[in-house]
Amino acid sequence: MQVTETLSEGLKRGFTVTVPADALESKRSARLVELGKTMNMPGFRPGKVPLSIVRQRYGAAVEGEVLEQTVNDATREVLDGRALRPAGQPRVELVRGGDGKGDLEFSIALDLLPEITLPDFSELSLTRLTAEVDDATVERALTDIARRQRSFETIEEDRGAEKGEVLNVDFVGKIDGEAFEGGTANGVDVEVEGPGFIPGFTEQLAGLKKGDTRTINVSFPADYTATELAGKDATFDITVHDLKRPIDPALDDALAEKIGFENIGEIREAIAGQVRGEYEQISRMRIKRELLDQLADKTDFEAPPGMVDAEFGAIWQRVEADRKAGQQDADDQGKDEETLKADYRKIAERRVKLGLLLAEAGRVNNISVTQEELFGAMRAEAMRYPGQEQQVIEFFSKNPQAAELLRGPIFENKVVDYVIELAKVEDKTVTPEELAEMPPADL
Repeated sequence: MQVTETLSEGLKRGFTVTVPADALESKRSARLVELGKTMNMPGFRPGKVPLSIVRQRYGAAVEGEVLEQTVNDATREVLDGRALRPAGQPRVELVRGGDGKGDLEFSIALDLLPEITLPDFSELSLTRLTAEVDDATVERALTDIARRQRSFETIEEDRGAEKGEVLNVDFVGKIDGEAFEGGTANGVDVEVEGPGFIPGFTEQLAGLKKGDTRTINVSFPADYTATELAGKDATFDITVHDLKRPIDPALDDALAEKIGFENIGEIREAIAGQVRGEYEQISRMRIKRELLDQLADKTDFEAPPGMVDAEFGAIWQRVEADRKAGQQDADDQGKDEETLKADYRKIAERRVKLGLLLAEAGRVNNISVTQEELFGAMRAEAMRYPGQEQQVIEFFSKNPQAAELLRGPIFENKVVDYVIELAKVEDKTVTPEELAEMPPADL
């Protein structure tokens, strides 16, 4: 076998490999002899079928098998013999000899993993933000729960609706005088001056009473989810059927029992626990972001171009999908495509470098994902599909590549936890509002 290096530029490497025809023929013949030992054919004793007949029967299959095995073995020998660590699967391209005639020649192109020197994690300084769950937050959540359990009673008085009361209405939405899809509904309860509708809709219902009709004017927001309506002016023809007042239940044990708790104190404890968990999750996201920002400044190595290209491709695909759906990020609006691509390529490079740094930290410190942890992630994913849990588990069990998508985030979080343990961490108490303003963690 002859190997010629054709490219050595940064992390890029290229080789041309030539395997002599006689070496290939030797492998083909050895494989055919092996098959002939077990071949049965009328007129011949088992294992005594002439090699020419074995070749006629299995020649094409053996040719493909030998070709694939030779290329794989030669590629592995090239990498191992030069102690090369590829960043992803090497790209192999046949040059000549794939027809079983003459020498076999193929090219190998690959990106190498960079040499990574891990920083001293003990020199990192991080701040862990925490927030206490106050009584006001619990009471607001409890009030919202009670609100969802409220009942209604009809108002018999002949008067207009006031803020907070509920009108049962029919409405027909129109743009330029024509009814539009999804803009018609019958028997809908609408809270006067309440949330949940197009801005300005519920505010114009004040003063209406049973039997009234009214046409109101609204404008759909520019970022409205239905892009065909976004930014457009519309009218709604309203017909009122009934006026009701909401009756919120008392915040007592009867409410607790109604929703499956023993008493109102138990609800408060459950709310506090849930909110505390949310605060802890936000706190972790914040310290992870701070850690990644500091580590990004220490990634003084080159990112493999192929990995950056693949990461950028995935990011750009999402960007284009959001743009088509009218959900473009506010920071991206007004930028031309060239600027956007440059910005997102920088993000792709950052992600690749951080991913490699974390992977190296995990490798050096023997951090791995256990089967129990991986199966736990499978169960969590399966719980997202009620009634199909077993099918989801079986899918991951039969598709190792899909299971690997679950392994990555677990590994990353274990490495992040390991690094945080080594860093200097200052705990700081902030208000829930200050905590909520913190950005999420993102590679």
